[in-house]
Amino acid sequence: MTAYDFDLITLGAGSGGVAASRRSAALGARVAICEGSRVGGTCVIRGCVPKKIFMYGSQFGEALADAPGYGWQIDAARFDLAALTAAKNRETDRLEGIYRKMLADSGVALLSGWARIVDPHTVEVDGRRITGERILIATGGIPSHPKIEGIELAMSSNEILDLTVLPEHLLVLGAGYIAVEFAGIFAGFGSNVSLAYRADLPIRGFDDDIRRRLATAMSERGVTLKPGFSPARLERAGNRFVCTGADGSTIEADAVLSALGRSPNTQGLGLESVGVATAPGSGAIPVDQWSRTSVPSIFAVGDVTNRANLTPVAIAEGRAFAETEFGGAPRSVDHRLIATAVFSQPPIGTIGLSEADAIEAGHDVRVFEADFRPMKNTISGRTERAYMKVIVDRNDDRVLGAHMIGADSGEIIQALAVAVTMGATKADLDRTIAVHPTAAEEFVLLRTPRE
Repeated sequence: MTAYDFDLITLGAGSGGVAASRRSAALGARVAICEGSRVGGTCVIRGCVPKKIFMYGSQFGEALADAPGYGWQIDAARFDLAALTAAKNRETDRLEGIYRKMLADSGVALLSGWARIVDPHTVEVDGRRITGERILIATGGIPSHPKIEGIELAMSSNEILDLTVLPEHLLVLGAGYIAVEFAGIFAGFGSNVSLAYRADLPIRGFDDDIRRRLATAMSERGVTLKPGFSPARLERAGNRFVCTGADGSTIEADAVLSALGRSPNTQGLGLESVGVATAPGSGAIPVDQWSRTSVPSIFAVGDVTNRANLTPVAIAEGRAFAETEFGGAPRSVDHRLIATAVFSQPPIGTIGLSEADAIEAGHDVRVFEADFRPMKNTISGRTERAYMKVIVDRNDDRVLGAHMIGADSGEIIQALAVAVTMGATKADLDRTIAVHPTAAEEFVLLRTPRE
C-alpha cells in the first residue's frame, strides 16, 4: 500500500501543467491536477489563442485596403467586435473541452478549486487535503500591477479580450509582446491607438534593427508612438481617461490597456510555509536544471519560474520533468537557444543572439541582411518592407542569430530554427536551393556581408 494518494499533484492546468501531468500519467504515475479557473491556462483561454484570433480578425482590414490593387472592389465593409468576441469565446470553450477530455483520457484526476501547499507532500483544494510523492507548481503568470496611481482603471490583457464595443481611442501602456500586439490588433480594427513606453524603441531585448523597423512600420499603420513616456497617474475624465506622465505630459483615451509586464503567479500557494524559495521582488520560483525547487519533493515549470516565458518552453519543461521523474530518462531543457515570434503587425520572428548580444559575448561577427518590399505590396501599393538579418561568427562560420520582420516571419523562423539549433553554418545556408518566389528564400540568398 502506497504512502501517498498520488505520485504527482500538479497545481495549474495550463500548458506546462497539462503536458507534465499527461506525460507522467502515460509513464504510469497516478496524477491529480488542480485548477481554480478554466482548464487550458493563459495560452488557451486568455493569451496566445484568443489573441491570435483577434489578430486574424484585424488583418482583414489590411486585406480590404489592399484589395483594389488586385482588382477587387469591396464596398460598405464594417467591423463588429461583438461578433468576433463571441466567435473567440466559442473557440476557447471548444478548446477547453478538448483539454478536459485529454486529461480524462490520460487518466489524470482533475480537481476543481484553488490549491494551497500545506507541507512538502500535501495539498489542500477547497478544504480537501490530498497527498503526493511529488508536487509540481505550474501556475503560470498574471498581469503585473505596477505602482502607478489609478492603474486599476486600466484593462489588462485579460479584460481587453472580452471587449464588445470598439474604443475610438485606445491607449496602450508598455512596449513588450503584449503591448505591440494589441496596439496592432486594435489599429487594424479601426481604433486610434497610442502606444506609450519609457524606452526609445519598442520590444526591448530584440535586435535593434528589428526594433527600429517595427517602430517605423507601426507608425505607418497609424499607431501613434509615444517613446520616453513614463506613466505616473491614470484618472477618469467623464467617459474618458487621462494618463499623466512623469514629465507632466498627458494622453487622453476612451480605453486604456496596461501591458506593463507579467509576474509569476505565486501568491496564495503557501510557498513560504513549506520553505519553497522565491526570488525577491518578482516572486519567481528558482529551480535547478531538473525543475526542482529548494524543497526536494516540489518542482516548478513554466512562467512561474521566470526562465523563458513562452508556452512551448513550459510544455517542454513539463515533459522533461515527467520523463526525468517517471520515465527513467533524465532530461533537461536547454534555454539558451529558443525561437520566438511576436505577432505584431508586421510580425517578428527570431532565434539566437542579436547583433549587440553577439558582440558583447565576444564573437567576431559578420552581418548579412536583406531589406526589400515584398512582391504582394508592389501591386497593392503598400509601402511596408520586409527585413531579414543573419549574424555569423567570422571564425567558425556558425549562424549565431537569425531575425526577421515581415509577413509570415513566425512561420519562416520556425523552419529556420531547426537548422540553427543543429548548428548550421553560413555555408549551409548558401548551399541550400531557394524556393522561388518567396520571401523566405532571402535567408539562403544572402551573399555579401554588411560593411
